[in-house]
Amino acid sequence: MLTEYTLFGVRDKVQIAIDRIRQFEPPEGYYVAFSGGKDSCVVLDLVKKAGVKYDAHYNLTTVDPPELVYFIRDHHADVEVHKPKETMWQLIVKKRMPPLRQVRYCCSILKEGGGKDRVVITGVRWAESVRRSKRRMVETCRTNNSKRFLHPIIDWSELDIWDYLRKNNVPYCSLYDEGFKRIGCVLCPQQSGEGMKRDAKRWPKLAEAYKRACVKAFNKNVKDKRVQRSWKSGEDMYEWWINNKASEKVDPDQTVIFE
Repeated sequence: MLTEYTLFGVRDKVQIAIDRIRQFEPPEGYYVAFSGGKDSCVVLDLVKKAGVKYDAHYNLTTVDPPELVYFIRDHHADVEVHKPKETMWQLIVKKRMPPLRQVRYCCSILKEGGGKDRVVITGVRWAESVRRSKRRMVETCRTNNSKRFLHPIIDWSELDIWDYLRKNNVPYCSLYDEGFKRIGCVLCPQQSGEGMKRDAKRWPKLAEAYKRACVKAFNKNVKDKRVQRSWKSGEDMYEWWINNKASEKVDPDQTVIFE
């Protein structure tokens, strides 16, 4: 719960998070990494309540659920949208195969570039996964030491998030009401094969676009006489990928970056 009664008195998680945001405010203001997910919605609302200087940013990946894109457009017009230099379809052809759990070239190119020389606020929480349970509230980016992170709700639970959203009438993406637990890229390979097939059924046009990109990637490999694993065609590459044959292990930490 957002309010806890302990031996040391009342612990108000909302006020604690607001105090954290105020405590670490940099002179230039925060870079709020906004994904449109429920945790991002809570963090952005807390930043506004804290009264600190900030600018919010959303990286459009070109494979975002349409419902998420419309939600951000309709409810967060103040968030700056960044379009990538290359679409996912172009990257698949360039890399000669779709992204895999072990080869996540898409995340670094489409999602993680912003926030250089800034303090970046995210919605990362310990309760999300084993890997995230080892994160610190304040930390330096491992790939760019000019970028620092503040995770003000790192100790919040899933129930805390929903409690806050409902009590404060904060809008959230409709996909959660359809049963989606986390919202990330459509057909993200970090989920299970069943999850990927669910996405393909839910968003068939995006699934077809992935298949066309696989065909182009396969044909490029044939033209350049590259090794093709066991694939016999671009369609075969796509089926191998969507059934998640590269790995059966699921890592929930990477489904979304800044939820």
